[in-house]
Amino acid sequence: MTEINGQTVLITGASRGIGAAAAREFAAAGANVVLMARSAGAIEDIAAEIGGLAVTGDVATYGDMDHAVAAAVDRFGGLDILINNAGVIEPVASVLDADPDGWATAIDINLKGVFNGIRAALPGMVATGAGTIITISSGAAHSPLEGWSHYCSSKAGAAMLTRCTDLECRDKGIRVMGLSPGTVATQMQREIKASGVNPVSNLNWEDHVPPEWPAKCLLWMCGPAGDGLRGQEVSLRDEDVRKQVGLT
Repeated sequence: MTEINGQTVLITGASRGIGAAAAREFAAAGANVVLMARSAGAIEDIAAEIGGLAVTGDVATYGDMDHAVAAAVDRFGGLDILINNAGVIEPVASVLDADPDGWATAIDINLKGVFNGIRAALPGMVATGAGTIITISSGAAHSPLEGWSHYCSSKAGAAMLTRCTDLECRDKGIRVMGLSPGTVATQMQREIKASGVNPVSNLNWEDHVPPEWPAKCLLWMCGPAGDGLRGQEVSLRDEDVRKQVGLT
């Protein structure tokens, strides 16, 4: 992936799971990696390991997101790629029993956090006439699931935000797309399993793909393949996509 070499990528939710795997994948391809998460210690350890930059912050707070983008520009001279990965599944609960504050917090992170990232990154990208923005989506964006009204609603909103941003910014040189990775062997799946709610909680650990798979797909999407994927949601469940990425 020589076309990624020297480019700067900002990854939110980079302390674990898909975000941490993506940070390592992009660093191995020669990218400058900026890791953002609320867990300072975790991202600092990964940053030290891969030679990246750790920026502690909450995507739900625009000032934190704007600071992360500014830090990337200050350290590496610009921002070429934004991966909107940060997301939460808790609190799993029926609409009848959902805690309003917890429900709102999930929306703040999963939807408003995506907007904050896009809004902070776009001006610099538009100024240079190039940039790639990928948001982690989910099958939950398109299908209702018991106990997941917060997650389904926020992911559906983020999917539409992706399409809106593509509509407005494609002719400005910006590539905007989504990745639906399927179920991935991360801490989120442990939380889903513990909830015992809806069919996803009944899946076995071996049913989930490793986080390295979506990480490799993200890298592929940021290469030439991304030119033909603007405004789309790539599904890692698609066997043809897996073959193109080199996953088996």
